[in-house]
Amino acid sequence: MLKINDIVKEFPGVKALDGITLEIQDKEFFGLLGPNGAGKSTLINIIVGYLQADKGNITYKGKDIKELGISYKKRIGLVPQTIALYEDLNAIDNLKIFGSLFDIPKKELKNIIEEKLSAVGLYERRKDLIKNYSGGMKRRLNIIAALLHNPDILLCDEPTVGVDPQSRNAIFNYLNDLNEKGMTIIYTTHYMEEAEKLCKRIGIIDYGKIIALGTLDELLSLIPPNKLIYIARNNFTETKIENFNKFGTITTENCKYKLEANHNFKLSEFFKALEENGVSERFIEIYKPNLETLFLNLTGRIFRD
Repeated sequence: MLKINDIVKEFPGVKALDGITLEIQDKEFFGLLGPNGAGKSTLINIIVGYLQADKGNITYKGKDIKELGISYKKRIGLVPQTIALYEDLNAIDNLKIFGSLFDIPKKELKNIIEEKLSAVGLYERRKDLIKNYSGGMKRRLNIIAALLHNPDILLCDEPTVGVDPQSRNAIFNYLNDLNEKGMTIIYTTHYMEEAEKLCKRIGIIDYGKIIALGTLDELLSLIPPNKLIYIARNNFTETKIENFNKFGTITTENCKYKLEANHNFKLSEFFKALEENGVSERFIEIYKPNLETLFLNLTGRIFRD
C-alpha cells in the first residue's frame, strides 16, 4: 500500500534519515520503534508531506505521493506527538473545525462526532472546554480528530506520551478495533512494551536507519540463544542451590540466584530436579528476551529514552 524508498533527510549537522526503505501492507498495524531522536517523527512528517525528503520517494498504491497531491492527503490521518487542539473550545467545536477541513456535510459530521466521542468514552464530556480535560482525554480527542474523514491510513506519532495507564489502555483498545475493521495503522513509539503489545510487524530505527524489521517472533529470533533462569534466594533455596550446579553457572544477584544454562540444558530435566528437591515453581523465573535485549545486541548499548 505504502512504499518508502531510500528516504534521506538532513538538517544542519544531522542526518535524520539515512536511506529508509519500508513497505507498509494494506490493513496492517506497523510499529516504528526507536529511541528519542532516532528519526521517527521526521519520517512521519515526510509521509504526510510536511517535510520534503532530500532523496528518495514514497508511493501510495503505486503512485508517487507528490503526484497524487491532495487526493493522497485526504486518505491519511495524522495523530501528532504534540496535542493539536483548541484549549478554549469544547470537544464538539474542536471536531467541527477539523471536520470542516474535509468538507464533510454538517449533518453527517454531527453523527460522526457523536459516534467517535462515544467510542473513546468522551461523549459525556463533549461540552467541556479542552483546558479542563486530563492529558489522556486530550490524547483520545486528538486521535478522533484525525479520523473524522475516514482515512485509509492512520499515522500515530507517540500518541500515549504523558498518558495515564487507564487512558493508554483505552487508546490501545480503540486502535486495535480500528485495525481489526481494516484500517492501516503506522505507530511510532519509544516504549518497547507498546510495540510488543500492539504491532503485528515492527521496524526498529536508530540514528536514521532501520536496523531490524519483522514480526515480534522474527525479531526475537535474531537474539543469540542464552537461557537465563532466576531462582529466589531464601532460607530454603540456600540449602538446595548446590543441587542445580549441573545445569550451568550459578551466581548470586541480590535476592536471586542467576543460573546461566549450559549448552546441553533441558528444561524438562531442570523442572524434574526442582520437584525432586522440593523447590516450588513459584521461586523460579525464566528470563524471556525482549526488544530491549535485541536493541542491546544490535547496537551494543541500552535503549535510550
